[in-house]
This record gives sequence, C-alpha cells and structure tokens, in this order.
Amino acid sequence: MKTLGAGPASRADRPASELLHDEANVRVVAFHLLPGQRIAPHNSPSTVLVQVVSGSGRFHGAEDDALLTAGQSAVYAPGEMHAIDAIDEPLRFLAIITPRPGG
Repeated sequence: MKTLGAGPASRADRPASELLHDEANVRVVAFHLLPGQRIAPHNSPSTVLVQVVSGSGRFHGAEDDALLTAGQSAVYAPGEMHAIDAIDEPLRFLAIITPRPGG
C-alpha cells in the first residue's frame, strides 16, 4: 500500500497542483484553486475522473457543465475538452487519469 499526500498548498498566482501517484495504468493529481482561479480548457488522451474533496466549482465539459461540491464527481471521455473554475470558495479536487498519458 502507498499512502498519498494531502495535496498542494494554495498559490495566489495560479492554481496549485501536486502529482500524488504516477504509473502506467493511472496518474493521480491533486488540485487546489482559490476563488476566481481557473484551469483553462484542455483535453487528455485518457479518461479523466474528477472527485471534489472540498469546496465547490464549475466543471465544464464538451457538451455540458455542472456545479460540483464535496463528494461529487464527473468523468471526461478521452479527448473531451474540459475546464474548471473555482467560484466563491477554495476548491480542492483529485483528477484520476487512466491510462496515464504517454504511458
């Protein structure tokens, strides 16, 4: 078993991220966004599952967007454009990416 860290501290200049686990089958990345911070639209060749740990934010997909709060999750299909916005409160979430891009 491997225990994972608590994730990154916030950064005023940009969203913070920390690679928690990385192997050929899966990558786990923790994110911490302050209100008003955004992860710009991008895509991944892999499936991306996001799980909100604390706070809330707007998660945008190719066809839809949703306000997710702690305990909620969403899945982006391989190649799907997505973006994330922290709105009124800090947002912490995990991105579970499988298989690891380039793996």
